[in-house]
Amino acid sequence: MKVANKVHQILMRVPAPMYLGIAVLIFAASNSVTKKIVDIGQNHAINGRNPISLCNVLFVGNICALGLMTLIFYQDWKPHTLKALTRKDWISLTITGILSGAIAPALNFSALGQTNITNIVLIGRIEPILTLVLGVWLLGSRVNFWSIAGSLISLVGVVVTAFLASSGQMMTMAGFHIGTGEIFVAIAAIIGSIATIVGKLQLQSIPLGIFTIYRNILGTVIFFLLANLLYGPNHFAEVLSPFLWQWMIVYAAVIIITGQLCWLAGLKNATSTELNLASLLNPIAAIIMGYLILGESPTLAQYLGGSLLLVGIILGFVGNLHQAKINRELVNPSPREAMSMAIGFRGV
Repeated sequence: MKVANKVHQILMRVPAPMYLGIAVLIFAASNSVTKKIVDIGQNHAINGRNPISLCNVLFVGNICALGLMTLIFYQDWKPHTLKALTRKDWISLTITGILSGAIAPALNFSALGQTNITNIVLIGRIEPILTLVLGVWLLGSRVNFWSIAGSLISLVGVVVTAFLASSGQMMTMAGFHIGTGEIFVAIAAIIGSIATIVGKLQLQSIPLGIFTIYRNILGTVIFFLLANLLYGPNHFAEVLSPFLWQWMIVYAAVIIITGQLCWLAGLKNATSTELNLASLLNPIAAIIMGYLILGESPTLAQYLGGSLLLVGIILGFVGNLHQAKINRELVNPSPREAMSMAIGFRGV
């Protein structure tokens, strides 16, 4: 007991930025790690099928995440709290659960099999841009010149990446060629921004634990049903494979559990500036991880699009600092806002 207390005291002394930094590095590596273990599974096929397929990783990863969320948020699931939720609350929870818990992750995982990590990271940055636009339109959020300029430049960077750096299977849209994987990432980003705004509009009074666990359960069930409908009842035939679960235990321990716990620990004392800085550094770290883990070197078009995105993100960061200075305080975001910040794929 004394050892546990000492460990707890030591962990409490760790600065919030350090926790956020560890979380950002883990989340930045998640796409590359996912793609790497899928490749490993391909070399250990069972009956001609990859036991560590992207669908299996998403399905089993969600189950592992559910275990973590239950341990953290079980106190939110009290009978009187559940009874306080209205029919409108459950409808909103269901909509966001399907959008952000099933469809968007499925699209992101599909994109992993069709394009490179750099494109996924860069095009995925359209989500905070759309969230900002929808926030101004639907929520009346205030934005300054720096934020607007940063969003516009970032949008140009996304467009450049999508049309000049596409890879894998291609589609033709309005005379332009664009990769299927890039389209999936863009659609997932749009869905993510819509789910974020729906959450801000209607789910603020709902405890974070109910929101996250319900979204996870519903998303997992919907994804399982859709995958079986689209690919057949044998699609998850290897989901109980010991080889899959050996890797998924490591995956869950590092990517899901350690990453999420560090992020939650950092949230307790982090300022809005530190959280925005984490958002700024994540895409850079993700591209570096793609190179270190997968050996993916950015192309000239990706450098161009990434440079524009970086300039846009920095301008947005300056805008946040400027707004905080006007308000004369740095107000921490709510737990749900911080948990839904656009810092990239988190392993689930």
